[in-house]
Amino acid sequence: MAPPSAASIPLLHGEFGSYPACGRRVALTLTLKALHIQQLRPKPEARPRGGLVPLAEVSGCCTLQSSSASNTAAYFCIYTYPQGRRGGRRRTTHTFLVDGAATYEENRAEAQRWTTALKCLLRGVPLPGDGEITPDLLPRRPRLLLLVNPFGGRGLAWQQCMNHVLPMISEAGLSFNLIQTERQNHARELVQGLKLSEWDGIVTVSGDGLLYEVLNGLLDRPDWKEAVKMPVGVLPCGSGNALAGALNQFGGFQPAMGIDLLLNCTLLLCRGGSHPLDLLSVTLASGTRCFSFLAVAWGFVSDVDIQSERFRALGNARFTLGTVLGLAALHTYPGRLSYLPADMDSALPNPAHSLPRAKSELTLAPAPAPPVAHSPLHRSVSDLPLPLTQPALVSPGSPEPLPELTVNGRSPELVGDWGGAGDAPLSPDPLLPSPPRSPITEVPPGPPPPAPGAPEGCPRGPPDDLLPPLGSPLPPEWVTLEEDFVLVLAMSPSHLSADLVAAPHARFDDGLAHLCWVRAGVSRATLLRLFLAMERGAQFGLRCPHLGYAAVRAFRLEPLTPRGMLTVDGELVEYGPLQAQVHPGLATLLSGPPGDPSPGLL
Repeated sequence: MAPPSAASIPLLHGEFGSYPACGRRVALTLTLKALHIQQLRPKPEARPRGGLVPLAEVSGCCTLQSSSASNTAAYFCIYTYPQGRRGGRRRTTHTFLVDGAATYEENRAEAQRWTTALKCLLRGVPLPGDGEITPDLLPRRPRLLLLVNPFGGRGLAWQQCMNHVLPMISEAGLSFNLIQTERQNHARELVQGLKLSEWDGIVTVSGDGLLYEVLNGLLDRPDWKEAVKMPVGVLPCGSGNALAGALNQFGGFQPAMGIDLLLNCTLLLCRGGSHPLDLLSVTLASGTRCFSFLAVAWGFVSDVDIQSERFRALGNARFTLGTVLGLAALHTYPGRLSYLPADMDSALPNPAHSLPRAKSELTLAPAPAPPVAHSPLHRSVSDLPLPLTQPALVSPGSPEPLPELTVNGRSPELVGDWGGAGDAPLSPDPLLPSPPRSPITEVPPGPPPPAPGAPEGCPRGPPDDLLPPLGSPLPPEWVTLEEDFVLVLAMSPSHLSADLVAAPHARFDDGLAHLCWVRAGVSRATLLRLFLAMERGAQFGLRCPHLGYAAVRAFRLEPLTPRGMLTVDGELVEYGPLQAQVHPGLATLLSGPPGDPSPGLL
């Protein structure tokens, strides 16, 4: 008989009551990957419904106590987001009664042991081998700065953040401060003057454009070498959500869109963990430089992206409509594409892709957004004690009062999750006191002052050692193609949008740009088939002779037509020659743990 795998070895086992069901007893077994629940009374069941809770579906847990002074039992609750039969996630709570000891203190210690073990597994903290599991194992609560673009996607980002994101990260015990951006480049200005030591991560709640602002703001600081180490994350509330689609795949989830994609990415954020993220340094015709985490596009893709802006109210459907209109008025663009090939041994895709070789139930009571004060930092929601002129909302689980933030319209927030008629309501029983926190100082808009000794106008960000000056001859090891193109696309991660896998074999830190192009002469029907196949990452399997690919370290694109559109991460940039180089692992992405390689198996 084969020995059991490490994932199936029991770490904790115990017998508890189930709340609020009276008389129901269950046996719990905790492993590295799941919590197993087996009913013991009133009727033992070998496979009860809901008997397996994968940790990948758990956002967090907490201990609770009864409001009745005579009740010596302690309680612990686990928040989960299982997938239904039709794929959607729905919030579920599992609450267990710990009553094996005579005193509340002993029962509370056992409840804390289970919640501590669960939190350690969720956040990747090793459990001690001697079985001594105490709250001292837990690190301090991570402090996240959340930036919300209320105009992202169909303008629902604020509502989705309040209804889904804040409850989940509060269940996970994460400390947060939420800022609603007011204008374009607000996020860039904010992070340029932010005191980064106050934070453990910056998370954008929007589409890909807000993260583009954040990364470029960090790299435009005098202390960019340290600033770019700040972990960044994305919670998808925009139209394209390309990086979120790649994160969803990285986490082992099945392809998802809309709220399901948002819940999946929030679950990954709750789990903690980070991953190196490659960035592209893009030099434009004027000599200015920007940094891309996603894609550089010219031709059909950039045309659809920019021209579909007028359909933004449609959400992701704007790209479908834009594609139809783009196919109807298909253009070709003469240009020169040059690239430095990567070592193909390290860039070979999975053979299955046939790639050609080339040179809730939980809702927050809707609170109206406070009036916008046009200050450099508009703070909307916070669980940090900030000196505000207006009351700040506080995240669940923080020690401050919760006058405006409730769950299911009731307060305190945990009462609404349980308790029928006659039940003694439960209240939070925090494992640890809140860590000391200092107020955040308001900063003026614009970049911080230069570092002492820094020359005026010095370029920031790493040097492009693989690129000669734009317009200079290229080294002989570069490959050059000069012809008419329908599109040119340089990808860093795998996804072009949440449902389009442009580079199915790409990884966040593979050190490559995945260069794809479609030559003139392709029919509209064939181009449409390519994009339909891209939904499965299967476009290279079509063996279209007009489709080209190369894994590269650097590239140069020289349009030979006077008019056109160039985009970097979906943002329109100046038209003309550009060149780019990959900087491996320059940024850090809040990714959560990698998932099972089998899609959807968690």
